[in-house]
Amino acid sequence: MPYNIKIPLILPYLSMTQKRTEKKVKKKFDVAAFLKQLTQRPGVYRMLNAHGTIIYVGKAKNLKKRVSSYFKKTHGEIKTAAMVAQVAKVEVTVTDTESEAFILENTLIKRHKPKYNILFRDDKSYPYIYVSTDKTFPALSYHRGAKRRKGTYFGPFPNANAVHQTLQALQKIFMVRQCAESVFNHRSRPCLQYQIKRCSAPCIDGMVTPEAYQEEVENTLLFLQGKSFDVVERLGQKMEAASQSLEFEQAAEFRDKISALRTIQSQHLINQPGIKDMDVIVMAEQASQVCVCLMMYRGGNLWGSEHFYPKLQEAVNPDAILEAFLTQHYQIHPVPAEVLLSIKLSEQTTLEAWLKEKRGATVSLKYPNQQNAKSLISLANTNALTGLKQHLTQKATQTERVHALQEVLALPHAPQHIECFDISHTQGQLTIASCVVFTDGIPNTAAYRKFNIEGITGGDDYAAMHQVLTRRYRRLKNEQKEGGEKIFPDLIVVDGGKGQLNQAIDVLKELELDHLPLVSVAKGEGRKAGLEILYTPHNMQGIDLESDHIALHLLNYIRDEAHRFAITAHRTKRTKTQTHSSLESIEGIGPKTRKNVLVHFGGLNQVKQASVSELSKVKGISLTKAQQIYDFFHGVL
Repeated sequence: MPYNIKIPLILPYLSMTQKRTEKKVKKKFDVAAFLKQLTQRPGVYRMLNAHGTIIYVGKAKNLKKRVSSYFKKTHGEIKTAAMVAQVAKVEVTVTDTESEAFILENTLIKRHKPKYNILFRDDKSYPYIYVSTDKTFPALSYHRGAKRRKGTYFGPFPNANAVHQTLQALQKIFMVRQCAESVFNHRSRPCLQYQIKRCSAPCIDGMVTPEAYQEEVENTLLFLQGKSFDVVERLGQKMEAASQSLEFEQAAEFRDKISALRTIQSQHLINQPGIKDMDVIVMAEQASQVCVCLMMYRGGNLWGSEHFYPKLQEAVNPDAILEAFLTQHYQIHPVPAEVLLSIKLSEQTTLEAWLKEKRGATVSLKYPNQQNAKSLISLANTNALTGLKQHLTQKATQTERVHALQEVLALPHAPQHIECFDISHTQGQLTIASCVVFTDGIPNTAAYRKFNIEGITGGDDYAAMHQVLTRRYRRLKNEQKEGGEKIFPDLIVVDGGKGQLNQAIDVLKELELDHLPLVSVAKGEGRKAGLEILYTPHNMQGIDLESDHIALHLLNYIRDEAHRFAITAHRTKRTKTQTHSSLESIEGIGPKTRKNVLVHFGGLNQVKQASVSELSKVKGISLTKAQQIYDFFHGVL
């Protein structure tokens, strides 16, 4: 449902904010004068420091009352007091409703990532199960992204693993295909899934009737809708009918399906028929670290859970943390009919109104009063505490590795920002360089970069390393000149021996950045893990660590991640080139026609094997063009 936001009111601000934040606030902020003229309407306020950087974004039912509270009382919270002390300017945007304020606040928080706001990293999309119900023989498949295809979607699921587990369970119970359309349309005999009784082979005429297949699809849809009890009742009736007809083998098949469904039902905490879609959200706190646990129930079945670890400056009220999670999470993800929370929120009425507008139907924020709800909260709390302990343990382990690396390389401070480079190619062709970034010993995938290397002799890894380092750090140096926060890494890692290290040394000298710490990781004897030698500009003799040294573990992890990212990027480029280059070489075959051919046959190899008559069946391919394509692949002049 579209939101009733006055776009002209909000967008001009968004277009001007970047310019404003680049200029320093020169005049002293007159709090009294500002508050005197401030409106009492709802809206969003932005607090800026002396450099014009937004340090906090908030919403308010009454802007005058809310903003005044920051400057007219003594704050007990250290975080709030520290924030107010830095405020040099306050900007406001008035909105018509509180719902508009919710949306604008969340947009600005995600855009500017203010220092004192509660930030949740939750920008990924959730996966779904897709059923192509518009087809004669529908299929089940994994789906992530925009819902453009006609059909039915079930979800969201918290992660891909939950989807695949559900698909595997369905495959054992219902004989519904899970193959791609390109495979289904070109089968000439049943596949392995039919042989192991995981599919009824609708791709082959006469193997299953449309009516029988549709019945399996209906049972699948009922199961995914949370109506597994209805499915069990249906199968029970069929089992009894088959038994009375003395068709004992068929009755045994129905019995096995019922048994499998009962097993799945017993794995869920709640499985009453007719229950609404619901999210259970709780928060756990330990050692100044917070974990928000989200458990997703759809159709009465638990489809999985996910943990979130917000970025906090100081201790924050649990009410504020859960409110921030609700606004940020449901701004981009589907809203269920019911949200069960562990504590009551002060903004419940406003949140429910906003969620209702977002969903287009009533949404209830509830708290555990009945025993069943208390059991759900208890389970979520257990998951939150478990996730938090694992997170703290991992964080402590990564910190130990980073400090061990600092000691081994004699660095002035712990390398919190590490960048590593690797090169990948196939016999000197399609060279790709990767740059992976680790923050506090953990991959920062959003900062990964890949580089197409050109203008060098094929297979010259030294020249490739020289080019990627030059391009990367010349750009960073130019950005640093324009001002802003520190952007150079605390440590640069290159995959290779002294040759790669010397290239890095030369690049950093040319750019006058030779003060940046540098290390190369050379493979040891037999290229076995744990036998690597480390070289630095100040130690060309090499540092040979024990195979179980935690600093070496960290470097190997970083190096392997750079290698993986480089190979993945290279394979993608190679596949794209191999897939399209041949067809692109055929005169008169444009992009749309190439796409139709590849989609129809499912790949280039199938196109090469196709006959002229098969090629002519593709949309947009005449008999003449079909002959032209056939001649191209079969060497006919």
